[in-house]
Amino acid sequence: MVQPQTLGSRLITASIYSALALMAALCIMPILNVLAVSFSSNTAIDAGKVSMWPVDFTTTAYNYVAQKKEFLASILVSLKRVALGTVINMVLTLFTAYPLSKEVPQFRLRTWYAWIFVFTMLFAGGLVPSYLLVKELGLMDTLWALVLPGAVPVFNVILLLNFIRALPKELLEAGFIDGAGHVQILWRVVAPLSLPALATVGLFTIVGHWNEWFGGLIYMNDPIRYPLASYLQTVVVRLDLTQIRSADEWKLFAELNDRAVRAAQIFLGALPIFCVYPFLQRYFMSGIVMGSVKE
Repeated sequence: MVQPQTLGSRLITASIYSALALMAALCIMPILNVLAVSFSSNTAIDAGKVSMWPVDFTTTAYNYVAQKKEFLASILVSLKRVALGTVINMVLTLFTAYPLSKEVPQFRLRTWYAWIFVFTMLFAGGLVPSYLLVKELGLMDTLWALVLPGAVPVFNVILLLNFIRALPKELLEAGFIDGAGHVQILWRVVAPLSLPALATVGLFTIVGHWNEWFGGLIYMNDPIRYPLASYLQTVVVRLDLTQIRSADEWKLFAELNDRAVRAAQIFLGALPIFCVYPFLQRYFMSGIVMGSVKE
């Protein structure tokens, strides 16, 4: 039954839509400004004429960025990190969440293991022990140093185990009655039914690996091995002129504005996330909310 809307309810609805539109605009405006700066000319940027739209449209900054081998190498490192890290994180998250979703009679040490995982989430070892551990394991300057320290994201495990708990127990019991083991139940029943939660956790993992920059700075000694986020962090904080080697690069750089170069690199760095997010967005809300209702 549809309730008739009063004047007060319409005003509240209009206020909510207006507030959401304002918040969306506040989120989009910085991105549009970065994009406009990257496509604007040197003189327009110096004169402060660029706001939300490019002034004196030019792609010189993108041409300059495309020639920098450090930037292209960092994209390749980030793609490898996202691919390897996502596979490791998703497999370990699923393997950890499934047994922790069981009741104590089915898994006697479940409470102990759950507290151990939560403890590691609240109290990390710290920077120095983590660095020494990675160094002693011989992982410095390797891709494993970027993916193994956070191989089991506890927050994602908690999200997924709550989702698995909400699945119909009768369905899992029917699988056991038909002779399936835990591995078959996990891959043939739990994993397909948990697709919204897995997509959400996968999005968290992809964005986390793509944006994480600190690990690259402390575990990589050679800047050519930096992932994109670490490379962009060094570019945004300080413009390293020592990376310009040839006379042609100096000539091209003289025609550029450093803000345009940084804006182009930042936008290109965020572009893959913009491309991936719309395909996973439809799973996002359902994956977060489902499993949160307790009976």
